[in-house]
Amino acid sequence: MLTALWKKKISEEKVANIFVNTIFNMVENSFADVAEVINSDPEFEQRPKISSNDYSKFLLIILSGNLELLTNHFLEGKDDRIRALIYPKLAQIFEISEEKVKELIKENQSYMKRVNYPSKNVHYAMSKAIFFKYKLNDFQKEYFKNLDTPNPIFLKHLDDLVEQFIINWEDFQEKYKVTD
Repeated sequence: MLTALWKKKISEEKVANIFVNTIFNMVENSFADVAEVINSDPEFEQRPKISSNDYSKFLLIILSGNLELLTNHFLEGKDDRIRALIYPKLAQIFEISEEKVKELIKENQSYMKRVNYPSKNVHYAMSKAIFFKYKLNDFQKEYFKNLDTPNPIFLKHLDDLVEQFIINWEDFQEKYKVTD
């Protein structure tokens, strides 16, 4: 209880900046490693050959998933206010309108829910979206390819990988108190 008194105060604007910078830095600095891990996974019959520069789909999935997860960590409308501060930053980076950014994120979140149905676990939805967006079914053993579903062993590897790209808001909130 007393630890809340010593938390550093941070504005929602600063949280939005941290969100955008963290996601972009994580993806840009480590997608080559992600591609290599996927390309060399022993569960594939053939190597997918994902290029180390082909991270746009991955970035959109990571952004969409982390934006969805804000709701689990910020109450009383803070999640909506933080999202509202994030969208213009993304629009500027992508050089498209804020409405287009919202549309892309919404479409991607909807896609993630569809490929992960009936589960509502966002983390797993991110993994399945990566699997399908990068057309990894084409490289699986015949059994899973015919089922059009990820090999559960590979999916577990992908879940472990994706976990590294989910912002740890619990640790963040232990150190900071978010203010308006």
